[in-house]
Amino acid sequence: MIVDCAIYRGGRRTEGPADFSDALAEARATGDAFLWIGLYEPTEKEFDHVSAEFGLHPLAVEDALNAHQRPKLEVYDDSLFMVLKPVVYEPESDAVTTDELMVFIGDSFVVTVRHGKSSPLHAVRLRLEAEPEVLKHGPTAVLYAISDAVVDHYIDVVGELQADLEELETEVFAPVGDARNSAVRIYTFKRQVLEFRRAAGPLAAPMARLASAAVPFVHEHSQPFFRDVNDHLTRANEQVEGLDRLLSDVLAAHLAQMGVRQNDDVRKISAWAAMIAVPTMVAGIYGMNFEHMPELRWVWAYPAVVALMAGVVYGLFRQFKRRGWL
Repeated sequence: MIVDCAIYRGGRRTEGPADFSDALAEARATGDAFLWIGLYEPTEKEFDHVSAEFGLHPLAVEDALNAHQRPKLEVYDDSLFMVLKPVVYEPESDAVTTDELMVFIGDSFVVTVRHGKSSPLHAVRLRLEAEPEVLKHGPTAVLYAISDAVVDHYIDVVGELQADLEELETEVFAPVGDARNSAVRIYTFKRQVLEFRRAAGPLAAPMARLASAAVPFVHEHSQPFFRDVNDHLTRANEQVEGLDRLLSDVLAAHLAQMGVRQNDDVRKISAWAAMIAVPTMVAGIYGMNFEHMPELRWVWAYPAVVALMAGVVYGLFRQFKRRGWL
């Protein structure tokens, strides 16, 4: 459905025809205005009329309808098509999810298509309408503001992930902890980082292209602004890559810690088994039904044998304790 449709002239929102076809014709007639139409999860029938009126390329239209695209930048004869993936951090579940945002830019128009519940578009539109000096640069200003908002939120999400990783490290290296739960949290966190990298990583190439070379339908003097966005994106990608490496180190340390704990358990079991084996062996010998056995008729034989077993077990206990096996 169409969420918002407005004509911007000289950086300010103006009233125009209710029908976006007439609004586009009016924007093109004046030469200093552009039409910005926002759509939310449009159906194929709804988007057919829009794409026909704006002359959008069929391949770009297919991508906008189907979603599930990687961030990219495509230039067609009549428009520029860019895909971004805003990242959403859910503090209740410490989960990272991604939405999709498509931007079409052409001759005096901007068409934005969003998929997902969260999107920075409303806030971007309000911010631009409050800054007419920026908005008067036309569709390029809209593309820059959207890219800047998405990338800035990447940095915020990275900060949240860093805080979660610090909590995870504390849990993993705690003296007493649930090893199984820690392993599940590490794996889940690894999936969250991977989801973030799928959104932010592929965006590097389109942003570098906008920042370094002239792109059709983009203002020729806009490169410094896109370079700033690209710098922020590079920082976010570097930070999340560092998180990924650190998370791999935490997983390796957790596995090593589990191995050490298992070795300690094995040593303790072996020590107790050795101490139990001594009285078992002696008692087994004296439990055999032979008539001629050492000290069989001695009055103090039983207490002596028990004392001998206790002494040997106590000696083994002291030895294992000294070596740290118990």
